[in-house]
Amino acid sequence: MVNIYVGNLSYNTTEDDLRTMFEAHGKVDRASVVTDRMTGRSKGFGFVEMPNDAEAKAAISTLNDKDMDGRKLLVNEARPKAERPRRDRY
Repeated sequence: MVNIYVGNLSYNTTEDDLRTMFEAHGKVDRASVVTDRMTGRSKGFGFVEMPNDAEAKAAISTLNDKDMDGRKLLVNEARPKAERPRRDRY
């Protein structure tokens, strides 16, 4: 399973758009666009999970720097989420 980071997305890009773009290169298990919790608006990046390493690497090399909706995509293997300190609310 390869988790792929997709950055510099247009704010109009949907999860279906992301899935369709990556399915041209192989099977996609999950595609998600990260949204702001308060506004529901896209934050301009998302993640795609592909089960096949070879297909995922092909998608990354083909789609990185590709133009989509007038924006050059930034596509690479996602790094694990770093431990962040808890923010307790008082």
